[in-house]
Amino acid sequence: MTLAEIAAAVRAGRTSAADLVGMSFERIERLNPSLNAVIRLRERALDEARAIDERIGGGEDPGPLAGLPLLVKDMEDVRGMPSTYGSLTFADAPPAAADGLVPRRLRAAGAIVVGKTNQPEFAFAGFTANSLYGTTTNPWGTEWSPGGSSGGSAAAIAAGMVAIATATDGGGSIRIPAAFCGLAGLKPTNGVIGREPIPDWMDLSTFGPFATSIADVRLLLSIEAGPVPGDPSSLPIPLPMRDGLPNRVLAVPRFEGTHPLPNGVAERFESALASVERDVGLRVEPLDPGSVFPHGSTGDDWFTLCAVEHLHRLGRDFVQENMDRFSPNFRTTMAVALEIPPDSYMAARRRRFDHVLDLDLLLGDDTVLLTPTMCVEGFHPEGTGPEREQADAYNTGETNITGHPSLSVPAGLCPNGIPFGLQITGPRFRDDLVLNLGAAWETANPWPLVAPGYEPFAA
Repeated sequence: MTLAEIAAAVRAGRTSAADLVGMSFERIERLNPSLNAVIRLRERALDEARAIDERIGGGEDPGPLAGLPLLVKDMEDVRGMPSTYGSLTFADAPPAAADGLVPRRLRAAGAIVVGKTNQPEFAFAGFTANSLYGTTTNPWGTEWSPGGSSGGSAAAIAAGMVAIATATDGGGSIRIPAAFCGLAGLKPTNGVIGREPIPDWMDLSTFGPFATSIADVRLLLSIEAGPVPGDPSSLPIPLPMRDGLPNRVLAVPRFEGTHPLPNGVAERFESALASVERDVGLRVEPLDPGSVFPHGSTGDDWFTLCAVEHLHRLGRDFVQENMDRFSPNFRTTMAVALEIPPDSYMAARRRRFDHVLDLDLLLGDDTVLLTPTMCVEGFHPEGTGPEREQADAYNTGETNITGHPSLSVPAGLCPNGIPFGLQITGPRFRDDLVLNLGAAWETANPWPLVAPGYEPFAA
């Protein structure tokens, strides 16, 4: 069942919000010990569910997400719950005084927060492990990571623990776990969803949805989207949503670098391109690897921008005083950031405009670019192994730099049994175009709603 169908069942009295929240709590209690996706529960969710049921009984409509259980990523505020960012340095954070932007909008639509999900420390990794809450594993294979940084949320959805879980994306944090957990995940055009507060990675990060279907992604995007005061990048009008598929489809194995993909990834990518031509009816034009961004390394610029901006946000004194409390991955990042000179940071900021121009000219208004979401079959749960040492494992940070919309859709399994994600990147503010192609792909290549051995969350 889609999110809209489950919510309709609540509004029609075929099930209740209290029953859905109770089912979510039961599944979390039963399934979370092997996954460690959920770090904190919110017991008052049952009271809120009963209140929604009473409102429905009185003839009210709580909204399009009526009664749907919701998990929130640890870096997003929920009133009455601490936000610890997966960091020992925030382990004693006080409860938040108010909901963050996306939890607030989802709750206004009728969703009920049941808890919070795990993430890497300060969201600075493509796997989900930290020194405060430990490691999250993938429902598709617990010897593998669900990805990061929204890995706890993705693992919870892939295991059927909840109907909805929030996600953010500053370098692939929606699309990486969507790919590894068999979900559809959209990093929208930067500005479609306003940012409140402005994120640590000021120009790169955005909120966005992932779900078990394109229909659910569309619904969540429609609820999450909209401007906020104080965000100069936010789109002041509703994002246009048009019908139709792209007029041109390009494909490249890597945004950056030229050496071949690992065999398992390459085979799945070639199979996906063949299906786009055969089953969707769109001709695919291959590009030379490394040809998309001629103005330099987008990966190096992404790291420079994010590392320096995070150092500035936390403060040099705070970082230097807490180095021994950071998880190893974040500690290494901050050690490098402390040595990056201002001129290098400003040069990376200026090159960002060149990278945007490169992709704008390539895609125009009606072209999409297909890539693997990730250039590896998976990461081990704590980010170890030779795959993790390769900086070219990612195909995601580029569109955070440029702001273009990118959608990851499930496209089969790699030889290790972990899902493979096909990434669809479109022109800026043509989120409709990537979602339309994603829907056509889903029709031609339907995917499982949850990992093997788990039950979809349904009424």
